[in-house]
Amino acid sequence: MDISTENKPAPPTPEPSQTEQKRTSRGATRPGDRVFLALSRGSGVFLLVVMAAIAVFLTLRAVNAISKDEANFFTTFEWNPTGDPPVFGIAVLAFGTVVSSIIALVIAVPVSIGIALFITHYAPRKLGGPIAYVIDLLAAVPSIVYGLWGALVLVPNLDGLYGWLDEYLGWTGVFEWSGGAPRSLFTVGILLAIMILPIITNVSREIFRQVPQMHEEAALALGATRWEVIRMSVLPYGRSGIISASMLGLGRALGETMAVAMVLSSTFDINASLLDPGGGTFAQNIASKFNEATENGRDALIASGLVLFVITLLVNGTARLIIERRKEFSGANA
Repeated sequence: MDISTENKPAPPTPEPSQTEQKRTSRGATRPGDRVFLALSRGSGVFLLVVMAAIAVFLTLRAVNAISKDEANFFTTFEWNPTGDPPVFGIAVLAFGTVVSSIIALVIAVPVSIGIALFITHYAPRKLGGPIAYVIDLLAAVPSIVYGLWGALVLVPNLDGLYGWLDEYLGWTGVFEWSGGAPRSLFTVGILLAIMILPIITNVSREIFRQVPQMHEEAALALGATRWEVIRMSVLPYGRSGIISASMLGLGRALGETMAVAMVLSSTFDINASLLDPGGGTFAQNIASKFNEATENGRDALIASGLVLFVITLLVNGTARLIIERRKEFSGANA
């Protein structure tokens, strides 16, 4: 005679112990946990205090400088805070900073993702290990070394590329070249792309290594090719990580100083062509003029630094919003 198990009562769930209840209601109970929790909270509060102090300092000095400015601080194509009256603006600096950083991202992100995918999914370990080691070494190179390399090696060898862009894309006006020295925002973008490439590559590589093996094996079992596995399993999983890596690289590109100062032919004008010499960035302008600036000139430079500070915060905030909106499509939260 068969005995049905449909009406058999479910086994009782074990009640949490008193220790677990105390830990849930009161938080950490062990002395080490309480110390670690206090240190973690203190570190977070300290970081907020430091950020607030920086913002207050920059704001106070910026207000002092802008109050003496006889021109529009946001639209003026001139930088003369020591004049009588003082006239200065950030239009050229904002344009140069944003454009050079965008050029760097456009060049660096696809190359970095390709290198990370090659190391994690294509190259054998004997080849992937040395390549990863070289990428790590590039991340440790000081910016002044990149600047020297850019001024002595990169700039003299860009005539061919500039000529090719002028011949085939000069009709757009954006890549029109008049034959001057290639010390332009486009050169700065190439140099910045080389500088941020190790950061984006390293972060993307670690993200791709965390893709669950079952996801890839399931795609292969369904007959997917290597590229289809990457397209359907690896890239969707690592989308948020790729965005984070790109924002890290963008943060360095926005604030890079010495390398840009050694490569760019700084002028306070905006050219329609990216290949014409001229332009400027916030960090490059501060580095080149801070030592010889008067008190009002330093306040003006600090005001431009405040704008760069705000731009960086907006970029990071936008990246966080993108990650939050896209996280449901990522396997990272599965």
